Amino acid sequence: MSTPPPEHVRAAFGARGADPVLIENGPVWRCDDIALRPAGSPAEASWVAQTLGELDVPDLRIARPVRSSDGRYVVGGWAAFRYVTGRPEPRYDDVVAASLRLHEATSRLNRPRFLNLRADVFAMADRIAWGEEHAELDADLGGRLFHLLAERRGELTTKPQVVHGDLFGTVLFDGDAAPGLVDFTAYYRPPEWAAAVVVVDALAWGGADDGIARRWSHLPDWPQALLHALLFRLAVHALHPKSTQRSMRGLERAANRVTDLL
Repeated sequence: MSTPPPEHVRAAFGARGADPVLIENGPVWRCDDIALRPAGSPAEASWVAQTLGELDVPDLRIARPVRSSDGRYVVGGWAAFRYVTGRPEPRYDDVVAASLRLHEATSRLNRPRFLNLRADVFAMADRIAWGEEHAELDADLGGRLFHLLAERRGELTTKPQVVHGDLFGTVLFDGDAAPGLVDFTAYYRPPEWAAAVVVVDALAWGGADDGIARRWSHLPDWPQALLHALLFRLAVHALHPKSTQRSMRGLERAANRVTDLL
């Protein structure tokens, strides 16, 4: 989003007079010590704000929500949080470790009701990956590989819970400080799956070394968690209108590493 938050939104969150600066890993606008980002779904944005406001996770810097002057989490389609320093770095094992700490803390959260209303590409791909929904997948952009690998899909014994399903590229690092968490993309899946999504993304597009998949093999159901994460990303790729053959090559590399563990 190239348009900064309007002045009345900034004023509502206590940032009157601040000059908005677009953060490179946006779409987030920094207004002094407050960060503002678009809130596509008010219900989901309010849930994220309340969740991040209450979570207590060891060794994790969490962007705490800022309420508006009248107590709202969302004003004019924008939500506000305290600015957290840092930027994404290729410290993927640290991201997986942060994922495990985070999901120990979220294990007691109730399943958000807004998950039932999601109909975007990522929600569809999630359900397709778990065999809960079926759709036509572009064969050349992931569908063919998806159907081949889906035949090896099995059950996970670990229980589903609220997890952050998009931690790759969104965890911030600032020197020796604890990793920073600035958002929460909720899914209701086993925590090992969320860690596996980080690994699949790192292999596909982050330049991670091949050993990252094996380094976390002590986690329960790890081969199947990786497979379900890979199926999720393949389904997203096959459904997303901006997918390309170039990005598909990254998923093929990840698939080679994942199938080595099946």
